[in-house]
Amino acid sequence: MALVLEGITKRFPGVLANDDVSLSVAPGEVVALLGENGAGKSTLMNILYGLYTADEGTITIDGKETVFDSSADAIAAGIGMVHQHFMLVPVFTVTENVVLGQEPTGFGGMIDRDAARETVMGISERYNLRVDPDALIENISVGVQQRVEIIKVLNREAQFVIFDEPTAVLTPQEVEEFFGILEGLKKDGKGIVFITHKLGEALEVADRIVVMRGGKVVGEALPSQTTMQDLADLMVGRMVDLTVPKQPASRGERVLEVRDLVVLDFRNVKAVDGVSFDVHAGEIVGIAGVQGNGQTELIEGITGLRPAMSGSVQLGKTDITDAHPRDLHKLSVSHIPEDRQGSGLVLDFSVAENMILDSYYDRPFSRGIVMDWASTRDMVSELVKQYDVRTPGIDVPVSTLSGGNQQKVIVAREFAREVELVIAAQPTRGIDVGSIEYIHSQIVAKRDAGAAVLVVSSELDEVRALADRILVMYHGRIVAEFAPDADVTDIGLAMLGSAT
Repeated sequence: MALVLEGITKRFPGVLANDDVSLSVAPGEVVALLGENGAGKSTLMNILYGLYTADEGTITIDGKETVFDSSADAIAAGIGMVHQHFMLVPVFTVTENVVLGQEPTGFGGMIDRDAARETVMGISERYNLRVDPDALIENISVGVQQRVEIIKVLNREAQFVIFDEPTAVLTPQEVEEFFGILEGLKKDGKGIVFITHKLGEALEVADRIVVMRGGKVVGEALPSQTTMQDLADLMVGRMVDLTVPKQPASRGERVLEVRDLVVLDFRNVKAVDGVSFDVHAGEIVGIAGVQGNGQTELIEGITGLRPAMSGSVQLGKTDITDAHPRDLHKLSVSHIPEDRQGSGLVLDFSVAENMILDSYYDRPFSRGIVMDWASTRDMVSELVKQYDVRTPGIDVPVSTLSGGNQQKVIVAREFAREVELVIAAQPTRGIDVGSIEYIHSQIVAKRDAGAAVLVVSSELDEVRALADRILVMYHGRIVAEFAPDADVTDIGLAMLGSAT
């Protein structure tokens, strides 16, 4: 029962998203789909899942041509999709989310909760997914939420499963567990499409790698016959530098001083527990750690998004503890937030409006109480070009852009001015290799221009490539400091708490 997409073409106003694309997936095969942001990967998968309708081309399952007018049609045909941003109800239990819309019923048409729970447990045990069927979604980790999404798909008897950037928000340990889950699905005969920007992961888990660029398939390779460099060059269409070229730091005066900072999480539990560190002008300090060890709350505490229970944050000679984000902007602080959709963008606003979201009241965007839209459009258009934001225009809602292009909007906005301090949380999450190369170069350029830079990333390779000093967080504390050329095993052990 093979899945075949042939000659798929999809047009949007001003954009040819898919241009005569063909792709096949066999039962028990993992096909990695690579490409830059805006290459057409998600559009192609949304067509397969019935969210879009192709303008041209066919979808064939087991030799039978089919047309999906909705995702319900795709699900009924055995197609499942695990989205990058999970489709779960936070206040529902695991079981309630899995059977939502397909609730088993008993006497009198009442929901048979025992049967629903047994269904979840059965799928969980069969594929080694390990979930608590009674846990609330809002109380479980991102990695476990992903397992719930997989159980949802399997409960609907999917034979082909699409994973859209499935490891983007997982810890290294969760990534390894996810790969084990993929192997189980593969052995059970499921055909898998694995959309990713992480070339090493594609080489590790795929049976076949397909590369898209500019809406077309530009190449296909077997993992045993290609390299990360080959794939990166094919994705971007030019030679890509997979390293971060930079000179030794020229360290200046202290810019950021954090002392004995304590911050609570949303449960009023201490997430940051007496953290102290400095960041100097002309250096990049990277914070490494398994996600969920206080990094998010630390950045929110520094940037005024979450109150500090005690301790202090100093910018130069100015106390900025609990300062308002607008005040930090005026003090030349740049912030790339971890949650691009929740904190970095207003999704209903246009690309142009989001580009000036933190500066609309200043020149050249504003003339007192009147917006200067001519100057705004000129500057935004230049930033879109400079940062290669793939968009039909600057007036479209930013919600219509891919996740990677949304991230580039934020980075362009935050790097478009001179700053004293850059705070970048997960700056390249969901970004393609070409954009990662550019964003890394801009972070280093900010350092070389004299800014102090604080980078938090769940990607240890990114921290090691960018940072001049590495701090490791574990259970809300800074437990170790390393040079960037330190042994990876030593850093990894510290991330797991061996240094405490």
